[in-house]
Amino acid sequence: MSEKFTQEKYNRAVLVGLNAFSLSREENATEESMEELSALLETAGGETVGVVMQSKDSPDPRTFIGEGKVAEVRDLVQAMDADMVIFDNSLSPSQQRVLSEELKVSVLDRSALILDIFAQRARTREGRLQVELAQYKYLLPRLLGMWKHLERQEGAIGTRGPGETQLESDRRHIHKKISKLEAELKDVRRVRATQRERRIKNEVPVVAIVGYTNAGKSTLLNHLTGAEIPANNRLFDTLDTTTRTLEISDTCTVLISDTVGFIRKLPHHLVEAFKATLEELEYADLLLHVIDSSSPQWREQAEVVEQLIHELGADQTPRIEVFNKCDLWTGDIRPHGEGRVSISAKTGEGVPELLAAIGRVLDNGARRVTIHLPYDKGGLLEALYKEAKVENVEYSETIDVVAVCTPKIIGQLGPLVEGWKPHKEPWED
Repeated sequence: MSEKFTQEKYNRAVLVGLNAFSLSREENATEESMEELSALLETAGGETVGVVMQSKDSPDPRTFIGEGKVAEVRDLVQAMDADMVIFDNSLSPSQQRVLSEELKVSVLDRSALILDIFAQRARTREGRLQVELAQYKYLLPRLLGMWKHLERQEGAIGTRGPGETQLESDRRHIHKKISKLEAELKDVRRVRATQRERRIKNEVPVVAIVGYTNAGKSTLLNHLTGAEIPANNRLFDTLDTTTRTLEISDTCTVLISDTVGFIRKLPHHLVEAFKATLEELEYADLLLHVIDSSSPQWREQAEVVEQLIHELGADQTPRIEVFNKCDLWTGDIRPHGEGRVSISAKTGEGVPELLAAIGRVLDNGARRVTIHLPYDKGGLLEALYKEAKVENVEYSETIDVVAVCTPKIIGQLGPLVEGWKPHKEPWED
């Protein structure tokens, strides 16, 4: 979608958050979530010029924060020459419309800001499709506010009918766009499913890197594989999935992928749209949950990631908690224990221990063997190149192949493998 939720001229914003007794912990604004909202605004290219917090028993149905607090925010907007107001909480379309009229500036909520950042960051066709779908779903219930200017012309002949007609026309247009985008993303899933079947057939384990945004996932993938993904110290710096081959040991090779970073209050439409990418978590053989150990909120951030893993149906997937940025560690005790590794993706500290931990989980029993292929079975060489890791081939009386093979392949080749012994059950001895 060409239209963005924020424009370049809107670069000065007042941030507003509500903490209400009737809202859940995830829905409420806190000092930490407001700091994160400010970082999101900076990532989008904006500047925070004021912060307003409100505490109430429950949100005001019309203005969300109450008439008195709206007047306070309006005064601050004028005093700071702000161009927009951004709420840390989710606003209903009607609340967003009322607040825009009361404050005389553009009003966004956290979801709209995150959507705008995603629109800026998406580079691949798949990423753009996913963001566009999420934007249209966010926009659909807010169309009415875009036609508010027609309602102001009360009594003007011919305004009501055309207004309603145009509104319905826009709704139909967006519904068609949503259907088209969903169909294209289904094609993406179909391609991914084919690739996944090929990986399963070749018995190549898949490792997925997950974590809170800015936890260091891209830096870790770069260090492990030399992927050269841009890795800057800002939220949602990379959105598009990158997959690389990683040799854990001389007999264990895996495919390792990064995923989009998670964040608290991640818009539901985005989670839905990015399922084509995130469903890889469900089919991964191992998850690396990267945690920013230098963040005072690492426990809350890890909890957000775990909740999203649950929503995506990957609860049962084995995982290793990777406590990153140990070079910036400020606590007294570093995390340790089974399934936990402390590393610095930037300096490389702890990476050998991480590789060893991955190897312990994904060791599929592969080993290096020499295979003697008769020339009349030379066609098997092509299959070995596809399904094993061929290291050397020499032609003598037979085709002598040195390759790293899984037990399944070794069993299929049988006597052609040097030193092969047929498997015997205990009662056959």
